Amino acid sequence: MAKRDYYEVLGVGRNADESELKKAYRKLAIKFHPDKNPGDKKAEENFKEAAEAYEILSNKDKRARYDQFGHAGMGGASGGGYGGNMNMDDIFSQFGDIFGGGFGGFGGGGGFGGGARSSRVKGSNLRIKVKMTLEEVNEGVSKKIKLNKLVNSPDATFNACGTCRGTGQVTRVTNTILGQMQTSSTCPTCGGLGKSISNRPKDSDSNGQIRSEVTETIEIPAGVEDGMQLSLRGKGNDGPFGGVPGDLIIVIEEIAHEHLHRDGQNLYYDLYLNFADAALGCNVEVPTLKGKAKIKINSGTQAGKLLRLKGKGLPGINSYGHGDLIVNINVWTPTEMTKEEKELLERLRNAPNFQPHPDKKESGFFNKMKDYFHS
Repeated sequence: MAKRDYYEVLGVGRNADESELKKAYRKLAIKFHPDKNPGDKKAEENFKEAAEAYEILSNKDKRARYDQFGHAGMGGASGGGYGGNMNMDDIFSQFGDIFGGGFGGFGGGGGFGGGARSSRVKGSNLRIKVKMTLEEVNEGVSKKIKLNKLVNSPDATFNACGTCRGTGQVTRVTNTILGQMQTSSTCPTCGGLGKSISNRPKDSDSNGQIRSEVTETIEIPAGVEDGMQLSLRGKGNDGPFGGVPGDLIIVIEEIAHEHLHRDGQNLYYDLYLNFADAALGCNVEVPTLKGKAKIKINSGTQAGKLLRLKGKGLPGINSYGHGDLIVNINVWTPTEMTKEEKELLERLRNAPNFQPHPDKKESGFFNKMKDYFHS
């Protein structure tokens, strides 16, 4: 099912400022809050949809990308750290602060107003390297990866902290000459978690977590580059005491291609021709990321000439279309020759048409650039 326009979801114009966005989102979040609509799946989906729209439009960079490319610019199927992977924990953790006490009447367990939710701790992030061939970069890829991550032990049990009664905060009332003053601070017993562990399995740490190997399927979009980082929300280590999971940071490591060299979206290939093929012309095959491509070499082709195969390069992750495949012509000079071969070349050495043209004095570099940009 196609996603709705984010501006339409929030009911604002495309020029809406930060204040209008926040006001519109708060109104929808109150309307569709799960505590106000228990068991209503449609309301829950609307709640998530509004949070996703607000996440994108309230971020200057993401909003600019969305305005230019629409949903296609939001990371595709991979999620890419954008709103498509948001769950209730993400929403409560990320946006609860903009509501103040607005959800206080909905109950502490599921709403923004509950003190225990605001004290939930996010798990640490995981960081992995994923190797990709240029062929995979060209198409995008789905990969199964194994992660050694911290998960909450199913045998661990927790109680609400006896000091703060699960709120993560302690309140002190002090009598002064001006009357009573109330101050709040982080609970010194639980460190603000609101919970304490009552049963810790032997193989778990102090937070009741264990190391476990899990397999995740990740979707990596086409056009990524070496060193680029992708973030998958909620795929990192579990949050202690049932907190919000951390993120999985994927670092792209590009595997060098046997024949092709990458520069942004363009690919380069060094084609070596013998003197006869360059002088007489020929048809040759060059490698691409989707097999071979036939190209015609005109007679009299000079070393250093660049031939462009439009659209045979790589896609851009944030743009439409593909780069080009640039073929760099090199004329190969033999280092070993038979007597007969030498005699043939001696006969041609002083022929008029085999002499360099004295009027062509531009450097090879500038000729190469001119050929490319005017082709």
